[in-house]
Amino acid sequence: MRLRSLLCLVFSVLAAAAAAQPADSAYPTRHIRLIAPFSAGSTLDIMSRLVAEKLAAGLGQNVIVDNRPGANGIVGIDLVAKAPPDGYTMLITTGSFMGNIVLYRKLAYDGIRDFAPVTQIARSSGLVTVVHPGVPAQSLKDFVALAKSRPGKFSFGSAGAGNITHLAPELFNSIAGLQMQHVPYKSSAQALTDVIARQIEMTYVSTVFIPPFIRDGRVRALGLTAPERVSALPDLPTFREQGYPDMVVTGMYGLWFPAKTPPARVNRIQSEVRKMIASPEMKAKLDEFGLFAIGSTPAEFAKFIQQDIEFQRGIVKRAGIALQ
Repeated sequence: MRLRSLLCLVFSVLAAAAAAQPADSAYPTRHIRLIAPFSAGSTLDIMSRLVAEKLAAGLGQNVIVDNRPGANGIVGIDLVAKAPPDGYTMLITTGSFMGNIVLYRKLAYDGIRDFAPVTQIARSSGLVTVVHPGVPAQSLKDFVALAKSRPGKFSFGSAGAGNITHLAPELFNSIAGLQMQHVPYKSSAQALTDVIARQIEMTYVSTVFIPPFIRDGRVRALGLTAPERVSALPDLPTFREQGYPDMVVTGMYGLWFPAKTPPARVNRIQSEVRKMIASPEMKAKLDEFGLFAIGSTPAEFAKFIQQDIEFQRGIVKRAGIALQ
């Protein structure tokens, strides 16, 4: 009787698992909303639409980008944290996700407990430091000398407090002994617009969309925060080449679900991302943007998040950035 009872229990568990399988294998049965917590026209927006298009083709359902900018992505991130954990609301964002955890004393969500990491899609080739053509500096060395001669007179724009486009220049200010004013915007695109309009002198921008602006002379590039030069900008030297070996900062793009999203659905999206970034078309696009494909597993991504939090915490401490 004991054996019979045990067998009945085993079979009932297997039956339940089998009954649940069709629902998971059918996922998704409707469109997925992809929350991009920065404004239209930003580097994240460009990546979001590319990822949405490719994911939709693999999933057989529309993936709709929903831009929810505000407070360095906090508005959109919080929206995902509070969404139903059913696999139909997903977050795509940058390293600002970790930056917010480091820089803000109190958030409306818990960046670790309230999310299920899906995958790191790609790593960036770092940030490009650009100034408007009216700044009389042809190189990073020239700019450092100029900024030191005018302490507090130059400003740099970022995509928001805590964004990597804020932390990286603050780190360089500390390394080079500069005093520059921070002007936060809602997106990198807005900061770049004000550099072009000569409202501020400098900003740090992803390699994703800056090459055309450099080629047509609207901005002048002074350096790249990547560890090595990139094919998208082969003539642009890195900070490391120009005498600043500690100025190595790269960005990333990743996907998250709300916590408690079924693991089968998390894994399905991660699997589709792996297929997507392996395609020749996507590889070419990432190379054009100066990005390196990653496609990490959820566990690998969770480990990366913890490591990046510590990295960004080190930047905040070294640069003496006040917590918000």
